[in-house]
Amino acid sequence: MQKTIDRPLLIILIILVLAGFFVFCSASLGLLARDGARLSAVAFNQILFGIVGGTVALIITTNIQYRFWRKYAFYIMGASLLMTALVFSPLGMEHGGARRWLVLGSFSFQPTELLKFAFIIYVATWLSGMQKFITTFKKGLLPFGGIITVVGALMLAQPDTDTFAVMALSAIAMFITAGGKWRDMFIVGAIGLVLFAGLVFERPYLMARVKTFIDPSADQLGKSWQVKQSLIAIGSGGFAGRGFGQSIQKFEYLPEPTSDAIFAVLGEEFGFIGTTLLIVLYSLFLLRSFKIAADAPDLFGMLLIVGFSMIIVIEAFLNIASMIAIFPLGGIPLPFVSHGGTALLASLASVGVMLNVSRYRKHQVIKKV
Repeated sequence: MQKTIDRPLLIILIILVLAGFFVFCSASLGLLARDGARLSAVAFNQILFGIVGGTVALIITTNIQYRFWRKYAFYIMGASLLMTALVFSPLGMEHGGARRWLVLGSFSFQPTELLKFAFIIYVATWLSGMQKFITTFKKGLLPFGGIITVVGALMLAQPDTDTFAVMALSAIAMFITAGGKWRDMFIVGAIGLVLFAGLVFERPYLMARVKTFIDPSADQLGKSWQVKQSLIAIGSGGFAGRGFGQSIQKFEYLPEPTSDAIFAVLGEEFGFIGTTLLIVLYSLFLLRSFKIAADAPDLFGMLLIVGFSMIIVIEAFLNIASMIAIFPLGGIPLPFVSHGGTALLASLASVGVMLNVSRYRKHQVIKKV
């Protein structure tokens, strides 16, 4: 009898996607009050590419034996790097000072979402193949740092500092899982902090984020506007919220109500209860993922689970933290909730791989029929 996928993880995923879609629908109404915003295009992208396309991707990756990805990891990674580099070609589109989109006719997407998927597969493949050398500098830490540097150079050139930080943190979690030394990770962390400090002083938009985080009351009509309006929205939601669809801030005050600031819309409409439930769902998603990882049949499967789950949960918690002003504001979306058809599709495809690994977990109980 064929082993089944992990149903608790699938149920948590379904709840997150359905709840996220309803919050997205409510947040999308805020676009009606904005000049130039096309609600139909936003909804079409989310439904067709995110919900429908993501569901198809989830089904496909759930039924592909997870070791298949190891065989083609190098080629998938190379193709994803090339596709991401195309944002600097005439096919790339600039928005808000960043080149993160490819435009093919009337269709646009962020290739970095596909790069995140390929990156986790490649790092899992490399770590599982080099496990016996992982504690050495020459064959462990040095090439690991090289992989992150190559990806980082491409991401920071766009620039997309936030996404690169999420990818790097997920890779570090995988490195530790594979048996890497904490000492090495402290070295990587120290180097990362120095480089980040250099970027802050070099790039004005990063400096503005740091200053806004340190003093949210400064420049409230400028750089601090989004944080201020987010806190107002979440605070006005109180304990139980204004009710579904009743957010006021999303119409004129919250920048990007369907993407970066969608958690603030959730907080205003569902209050402390709704935001707490969402955080609990993400926490359960991570805990269940780690349970599956612990029972994975091999190191490669374990690393896939750790990498994909960490990317999703780190993104979620950094987005939430930035909306309540306990972390610098960034452009990280809220997984399964924020607008972005490509992002939702890639996230669902990632969970599909995790579910496939769960088919082969060591301690699965199979009922006889």
